Amino acid sequence: MSSNPPLIVERPREGIVVLRLNRPDQLNAMNSQLIEALHVELDLLSRDTSCRTVVLTGSGRGFCAGLDLGGYGTIPGTEELGPVQTTLATQNHIASLVQKIRRLPQVFIAAVNGAAAGGGLALVCACDIRLATESAIFAVSFIRVGFSGCDIGVSWLLPRIVGAGRAHELMLTGRRFGSDEALRIGLLADVVEPEKLQERVDATIDSLLEAAPMSLALTKRGMWLSLEIPSFDTAVEMENRQQVLTSATDDQGEAMSAFIERRTAEFRNH
Repeated sequence: MSSNPPLIVERPREGIVVLRLNRPDQLNAMNSQLIEALHVELDLLSRDTSCRTVVLTGSGRGFCAGLDLGGYGTIPGTEELGPVQTTLATQNHIASLVQKIRRLPQVFIAAVNGAAAGGGLALVCACDIRLATESAIFAVSFIRVGFSGCDIGVSWLLPRIVGAGRAHELMLTGRRFGSDEALRIGLLADVVEPEKLQERVDATIDSLLEAAPMSLALTKRGMWLSLEIPSFDTAVEMENRQQVLTSATDDQGEAMSAFIERRTAEFRNH
């Protein structure tokens, strides 16, 4: 068994956390140790008011190849459960990751450095901004190994990102598709050469940090909520309240002054 941690946490600069999946020999496939490590860090991020942006990426040549078909392992506390109960607990253990990512105030950037299949694609879809290298490969995959194609939130996320027609085809066939197609259908915001991925991520972070902390967090929340809101008028009401909240902060005045004076804003999250 490898002594390397399944997840590497990096803090390259103030306000930024990098979560690097670290099972490179298995293309960062999901097992109980990796998923539990992600849960621990996401729970810490929920209380970290200094962190504004999270980068999710993989070690080695893969992003995440989905479920480790060699064995997921045991979730602590499930040893005495029956087989159905254990399977449900495992399902919840994995699927609740994307729910946490959606609910956290930080903007998540998926830096897709290689294969993202099954649960790996689910993690990509759950992120707010998705960037990839030219060599990245994607696949829904679940249906190819005998499960329903609808798993880990993908049946909700993918149609809203790329449209229902394309999502249906990808989920029903489970076929692999490359970064060029992923960019064309809107899954990705950009595709770059492998050696330029970090540069592209850094440029995106720079743009995000130009926004006031509360403005950034509420914009993330509002964009996702609008995908669930059933009417235009309800969305406008939500937007109105976000504008009132942000207008009452000190950071809004600082952002306005910095914009007019053409200088870098100094936010205090006040």
